[in-house]
Amino acid sequence: GALILQIPTAAHALIGFWDASGRLATWYLNLQTPLRRTALGFDTLDHILDIVVSPDRRSWEWKDEAPLAEAVSRGLVTPEAAQEIRSEGERALQLLLAGQPPFAPLWEHWAPDPTWRIPTLPPATAI
Repeated sequence: GALILQIPTAAHALIGFWDASGRLATWYLNLQTPLRRTALGFDTLDHILDIVVSPDRRSWEWKDEAPLAEAVSRGLVTPEAAQEIRSEGERALQLLLAGQPPFAPLWEHWAPDPTWRIPTLPPATAI
């Protein structure tokens, strides 16, 4: 079980992961480019660095700092872009820790309606 909250203009997504018993196991802030609409759906690009937050929002940690530093050292990410990524993570984390929309605490108890059917994707079309 996972729930992904994505604001189309935001450079992050909040993912809630639930364990097999239905309890929230962790929050995960995925830092990424804002969604871009395409002919087939949506595209985004992962920004390597992420933040893992405890279910009660009392503790958190950066994830993948070393891979981001390596990407900077290899010239794949500029130092300025790396700082922008970190700043976006800090902004998103503050919203999550404060329980501000769209990261309000009600999501911790969310579950899909059991009558919902799994949607099907339309046939692929050539771009």
